Amino acid sequence: MAFFSPFVWASLIALSQGLPAGLSSCTRELLETGANAYIQAQASGNFSILQSSSSKNFTYYENNNVSNPLAGVLRLPLKIDHSRTTFDTVQCSTYTELISAGSKNPYVLGTQIRHDPTNGTLGISVIDTIASTTGAWLFNASKTLEHVLQESWTPLPPDKQVARDVLQATADAYLDMWSNATASNAVAWGEPCTRLEGSAYTGTGSPTDSCKPGIPSNHHQAPNIHRRYVIDEAMGSCTVFCLWQHMMNAADSHEFRLEGGKLRYVHTMTVCPGQTCRL
Repeated sequence: MAFFSPFVWASLIALSQGLPAGLSSCTRELLETGANAYIQAQASGNFSILQSSSSKNFTYYENNNVSNPLAGVLRLPLKIDHSRTTFDTVQCSTYTELISAGSKNPYVLGTQIRHDPTNGTLGISVIDTIASTTGAWLFNASKTLEHVLQESWTPLPPDKQVARDVLQATADAYLDMWSNATASNAVAWGEPCTRLEGSAYTGTGSPTDSCKPGIPSNHHQAPNIHRRYVIDEAMGSCTVFCLWQHMMNAADSHEFRLEGGKLRYVHTMTVCPGQTCRL
């Protein structure tokens, strides 16, 4: 597998910046069709299910590497114990969280799917997956599933939604805390707020639960770079994939949910080279 070159990084990040002006045919229905095809392909370990939905310039990435979908996690049939998808019609993209807690192939997957705005059919141009399994940072699929099923991720009423730039600003401020001593002041901290880091959960069920405990005290670390976003205002969700430089150049996913403009949930998965992470 080849690690992303600067050109590939630039191309992929550009794809996350939105559709060119005048292209407005990206619909939730189209995105849902693509996400459902991906879930079916992963459940069966059969990539061919996606081929009819893919554009000619399709590229597959796994843990920040250009990969062959026939050699990665997509080749494995997984029992899907949980799936949740958010939709970004501005960027014509989706984010899907999948959990397979089975003993044979336990995985927690985060996948961003991007559709090609230059293709008349808006076919899938990118599948970008963070695939965490045994050995990944704080990995335990059964515990992750238990915590996720306790949470409520229903669509927000309009008065609880915020603009996409607010969602991205909170996500960026949170990810900047490792390299910027004042970044935490820009995070829209809320209570209750619970953080699911791998399988480690901060929530106790108290209305005063906070996501502040454990935030970095060392602000002189390398920044989290090459960020790719999927933003869904109706779900209050902003998902960011990035390169976690100060943790062995790990592939990382952070998803943030804001309710009423305040941080409510944080879901993270971090996969280091060789799956085993060291700070």
